[in-house]
Amino acid sequence: MNAGLAEQIEALKIRQSRDRLTVIGRMLVDGRDLSLWEHDTKTLPRGARIWRRRARAFARERIRPLAAMADRDPASFDPKALVGAAARKGFQTQLFVPPFGRASVTTYLRSATLPIAVIAEEFATECGGLALLLLAHNLGVVPLLLSGHVRTLVRHFLPLYFKTSWLGDSTTFAFAITEPEAGSDVESCEGAAQARLNATARPVQGGYILNGSKVFISDGAIADRITFYARIEGEGVESWTCFLIDKTMPGVSVGRHEKKMGQRAADASEIILEDVFVPKRNIVGKLRSGWPNNHNVLNYSRPVVAAMALGHGRGAFERALAFCRGAERGGRRLIECRDVQYELADMLTALAAARAMIWRACRNFRANQPLSSIAKVFASDTAVRVCNQAMELMGDAGYMHAHGVERAWRDSRLTQIYEGTNQINRYDIIEHQWDADIAADRGSALS
Repeated sequence: MNAGLAEQIEALKIRQSRDRLTVIGRMLVDGRDLSLWEHDTKTLPRGARIWRRRARAFARERIRPLAAMADRDPASFDPKALVGAAARKGFQTQLFVPPFGRASVTTYLRSATLPIAVIAEEFATECGGLALLLLAHNLGVVPLLLSGHVRTLVRHFLPLYFKTSWLGDSTTFAFAITEPEAGSDVESCEGAAQARLNATARPVQGGYILNGSKVFISDGAIADRITFYARIEGEGVESWTCFLIDKTMPGVSVGRHEKKMGQRAADASEIILEDVFVPKRNIVGKLRSGWPNNHNVLNYSRPVVAAMALGHGRGAFERALAFCRGAERGGRRLIECRDVQYELADMLTALAAARAMIWRACRNFRANQPLSSIAKVFASDTAVRVCNQAMELMGDAGYMHAHGVERAWRDSRLTQIYEGTNQINRYDIIEHQWDADIAADRGSALS
């Protein structure tokens, strides 16, 4: 392209040509020279906007330097040190407002999950494994919050949250529902009704004796406390109860550490309970309230998993974009080729659509089951597809560890599996629609 034509094209762009409009016409043109990231950030509530900026700065400063090595050799870094650094910045206490946490009060009253989601995207853009390492703690905390059990919160949770928030003395929680012979069964109603659950709670004087194991528990090896779901001995999943387990309790041990394809920097371990006495005061919520509590936890956490998936796809896109700006084909930079521009535009469009869906799901104070599952399914499928596109654009380079795109692809694949496989999430979407249709039919019949 010659210099004269380039100047003419530049002059025709709306930000430059808007001066020929009327005053009102100029006011209706967004002439700001903002990136899409900046534009989206400015649309957020103030509290979420602040935390999105802080999260990007923390991710670039603390997560990016660790990402490649932590993926290749998860034992090469101290996870507690990273968790502590995040706690001192307030990222581990976003589920409660001051003085116990660091959440923005006004944003929290509208949506407790939106700030977590924007943080998750920024962390996962740099590394999915390290993002999961930091975010799994929130999943362990949510059952306590959603139980609505004030006594449990005041006695077991808020003092620890206060210490973490203001002293950086991080107490890490983990969430334990998956069992060796149940898998994703416990993440849907139909599957749970047929699940083979081994974790049991036997009533004794003053509490319960817990036995059984949980597998694939994120942060299981490093967590200090675990929200652990078990059925009452002799009963089914309808008796599921959530217990707060302290790792120092006699009989609690960590079993197998999983070797994963993706998100390798985050620990996934087996938790084993052998005749563990848990006092009644450690029951989270009401006895036999574990199933609805668990299901609602997933409704709150699925948009955050979707945001992590979005981060994986965005990280792959950004690395592919940087590569295309520097690499040449036939004497031209790749970014100057129309087919490459179209591919990058499609990737950015898909990511923007996923982000809009996630933020829509997060803008409710109470989680909505179909919206949460829709966001999770769409974002995780989109992330895998975008990572594939990035690898194809980069050719051999995309397959190499150095650029981090193949790591993003491996990380994104896991988001289609946990928090309920995407197949289970699709069932949850249609299950809710069936229920809504039945309720509508009943209403019509009565009117």
